[in-house]
Amino acid sequence: MTSEIKYIQRCLQLAQNGVGYVAPNPMVGAVVVHNDSIIGEGFHRRYGDAHAEPNAINSVKDKTLLTESTLYVNLEPCSHYGKTPPCADFIIEHKIKRVVIGTLDPNPKVSGRGVELMQKAGIEVVVGVMGKECRELNKRFFIFQEQNRPYVLLKWAQTKDGFIDKKRTDRTEEPLLISNAITKQLTHKMRSENQAILVGANTVLLDNPSLTVRNWSGKSPIRIAIDRQGRIPSDFNLFDGSIPTLVFTEKYRENEHNLEFIKMVYDEHVLKNILKIVYERNINSVMVEGGASILNSFIEAGLWDEANIEVSPVRIGDGVKAPTLNKLPANSAIFDNHEWLFFQNR
Repeated sequence: MTSEIKYIQRCLQLAQNGVGYVAPNPMVGAVVVHNDSIIGEGFHRRYGDAHAEPNAINSVKDKTLLTESTLYVNLEPCSHYGKTPPCADFIIEHKIKRVVIGTLDPNPKVSGRGVELMQKAGIEVVVGVMGKECRELNKRFFIFQEQNRPYVLLKWAQTKDGFIDKKRTDRTEEPLLISNAITKQLTHKMRSENQAILVGANTVLLDNPSLTVRNWSGKSPIRIAIDRQGRIPSDFNLFDGSIPTLVFTEKYRENEHNLEFIKMVYDEHVLKNILKIVYERNINSVMVEGGASILNSFIEAGLWDEANIEVSPVRIGDGVKAPTLNKLPANSAIFDNHEWLFFQNR
């Protein structure tokens, strides 16, 4: 293992500490190295706060060492004013000798400009160390910047014989319990890692879900409901005002605290148009949790990047059919007899 790979790996470890808190910004970690010893570390902790590079540089006790040090960072330092000043300027100001970057920033405001600024200031810059891994860590950010839409993750749990629920007519009937204690935690972990969670009206009417993070530590996602006919009652959990909630509907309804109704034309482009509005709200990822009709709509439109399917060993013989992906899983795992399948749409 070369020292460059070792230190970029450390950047990736640090960057993950920001998961669930920095979006729509990318997760970034930075390490300052002098004579093959780490003398400073930092990561982007929260959206709007200082970025990884100044945090790492400011953590160095003896600043005289910076002129003979290398800064490692998994993503190109920014070169524009946003919530914080440009990191490239901060690096130049502190006369860092060398900078090693995992991957360029896909943001057109940044891409290549941070590198150019540092090179013009006489800094040696190396780009492309563990680029694939650096991109994977920030897959949501890359899709958001390159395709002008949020990253779409599909999630459902199904029985061994391919059903996601028994057939129910209203919420007085108990739903089929498929997940176990571990996979419930994993689902809530996924909620905390995505900026928004989306469901259809049928799911809300049958389950009255809160769509919050409870079985994991982290921030609850923005809630999104597709309610074409305006069927969701005002006393349901989704409308409790505790978390920002968007409702896409054909029916006019007055906005309330943390609750916004967005009138849509429900044509063949409705999902693309919903994702466009979500993108314009600076939301970089959406976890689609149900129901079957909504999930199938995203699959048929090809509007998904990742799918996580839990398969229980239970068989029920009949019920609500699970969506179908005509792909082989890219990965799988077992959690207490429940299979977890991971798919990619690349």
